[in-house]
Amino acid sequence: MIMTSDWVLVLDEVEQLNKMILSSEPLKALQKAHDAVYSDAELVSKIQAFNKTKELYEDVQRFGKYHPDYQYVMKTIRAQKRELDLDERIATLKLAENDYQDLLDEISVIIAHTISPAVKVPVSNPFFASSAGG
Repeated sequence: MIMTSDWVLVLDEVEQLNKMILSSEPLKALQKAHDAVYSDAELVSKIQAFNKTKELYEDVQRFGKYHPDYQYVMKTIRAQKRELDLDERIATLKLAENDYQDLLDEISVIIAHTISPAVKVPVSNPFFASSAGG
């Protein structure tokens, strides 16, 4: 591939876009929420315990209600998930993740439509899916 002046211009634009994304409010909010969750050792241990139970849950799902630990694992995973979902820091992190994903989806749609309105863009938010023509 030969590097032309067009490619250099595109790379410059990409670099500017990267700087804008890295300095965006959604990314700053995501980083702040992530730090709030993962700087708390107790919360991290709850997340790790939930992940271990999730592995048990996946094993139990292969056999369904016939697995000997079915009731225990089902009750445990529900209780752990509820406890995590009720933590305000976890909720804030999930919202920040969604906002950041929406930003990336919007950028993807804009770039795709710059190339052609017919380009299909997989997005997580139905609003962007309808504006993406997909």
